[in-house]
Amino acid sequence: MTLSRFIATGLVLSQVGLASPVIAGPDVRVVGLFKERAVVQIDGKQHVLAVGQTSPEGVKLLSADSESAVLVVDGKEIRGTLDGRVSARKKSPSAQEVQIRRNHMSMYSTVGSINGLPVSFLVDTGATQIAMNDAQARRLGIDYRVVGEPTAITTASRVERAWAVMLDSVKVGDITLRDVGGIVLEGPQPEQVLLGMSFLGRLEIRNDGQLMTLRRKY
Repeated sequence: MTLSRFIATGLVLSQVGLASPVIAGPDVRVVGLFKERAVVQIDGKQHVLAVGQTSPEGVKLLSADSESAVLVVDGKEIRGTLDGRVSARKKSPSAQEVQIRRNHMSMYSTVGSINGLPVSFLVDTGATQIAMNDAQARRLGIDYRVVGEPTAITTASRVERAWAVMLDSVKVGDITLRDVGGIVLEGPQPEQVLLGMSFLGRLEIRNDGQLMTLRRKY
């Protein structure tokens, strides 16, 4: 079973109060949004900023919630709104489409949420379900021993005890699916949550080798 790394879908940046997009000096991408926090990629380097914090590149987070973030970039206030874009400089064809690039480990990884709480995902088309370890499940408030069904998972090294659970909601970019199957494994593996086919199988997937595109089926 592969282990996950971290990175994400993008958000478009626009001048606060204006409809037209603004291209800032540095390449700034908001790749994750949570209450009073944002994951920001600046010229290829990723930072998790809390409200009031400033990155080493001088980008400051003024506010953030699940819908948007306001940052100061080159002295200008910029708002990021979720639309599934990878870069602030390119327009996505659809708000229901998410594009994910390979990271430095050649893995497709992204940030999202499970049951409204932030999660770092590794995209794993070889995993039949969304898979997580027991500590991750507890952080997400999943009482897997009560609500789950005992099962077992065969990994590369051995058979692992696990529980099958149903996740209320799973979100990546602007795509939210409900009632998604998941697996909780006892022990430390996987280190990060695997985004498996119980989510991916409900989407259209395109992969050109470096860019994976997920699109909501209509």
